[in-house]
Amino acid sequence: MFNANLVPPALEDDFRYCLEIVHNREENFPVASLLVPPRLRPFLYAIYAFARTADDFADLPGRDEATRMQLLDDWTRRLERAEAGQPDHPIFRALSYVIRTTDLPSEPLHQLLIAFRMDVTNKRYDTLEELLDYCRYSANPVGRIVLHLAGELAYEAGEQELREERLSGVPLSCRAACSDAVCTALQLTNHLQDLGQDAWSGRPLYLPKEEMDRFEVSEEMILKRRFSPAVGSLILHLTAQVRDMFWSGDRLWRQVPWPLNLELAMISACGLAVLNKIEASGGNTLRVRPRLSVWDRAVCFKNVLAQVMV
Repeated sequence: MFNANLVPPALEDDFRYCLEIVHNREENFPVASLLVPPRLRPFLYAIYAFARTADDFADLPGRDEATRMQLLDDWTRRLERAEAGQPDHPIFRALSYVIRTTDLPSEPLHQLLIAFRMDVTNKRYDTLEELLDYCRYSANPVGRIVLHLAGELAYEAGEQELREERLSGVPLSCRAACSDAVCTALQLTNHLQDLGQDAWSGRPLYLPKEEMDRFEVSEEMILKRRFSPAVGSLILHLTAQVRDMFWSGDRLWRQVPWPLNLELAMISACGLAVLNKIEASGGNTLRVRPRLSVWDRAVCFKNVLAQVMV
């Protein structure tokens, strides 16, 4: 539970509404866990509730594309009302308070909504770069939001300006770049972990077609869950790439104070542990979804604590 002293009494029920959404969902990686500084938890509950609900709109079973887009458009309208100080929903009353008290720009929230719309309209990715571009909207804003709320990063300018920075060779701040690497790695880990469920249940097929062609893996093999040495080689190849992304962002937790550094290190450790399980299965996530047990998480925490305390 969150400390009610951290939010205005009039908003306690709204933040509690967001907290219930967090507690009612099983996630692959920690969401505002006890390792997060207490002052940040209510804010993260609001961010998570906003994103989780919108993601559910994009995945609603039995709903056509037009209905899903209409729900996302309504969510955008509610966000704009929250920005204007006129929220009309528990999640957005909490979110409006977060925006107002932390100077969080709404841009990253709108970027998340772009990603959810992409889940509705774009079911295939031809190249790895296209998939990474999706992650720039679906994953990277989350890390930057967390760092902004913690006072560790002033949220960067627009996505177009970020693209121009990359093209011009001017590096992003180290924290921003490391955060992006870890968030993208987490997103791709989740895609590999859920490979046997996503496309089969109507979600996009988050495998680059160029990589599938390279390993002679057909879409039919994935959709019918036909594991083969070729599929295993493809998944292990992608797993190695994702592992490199985690390592490229490893400096992130070393650049933020306690206990946020412990939370960030734990998130990466859990992601790497999932990759270990994928590798141990020979890349077969079509029929069995790798999960972290309580023991696995305890081992991760022990190792991370020892590393952070050095």
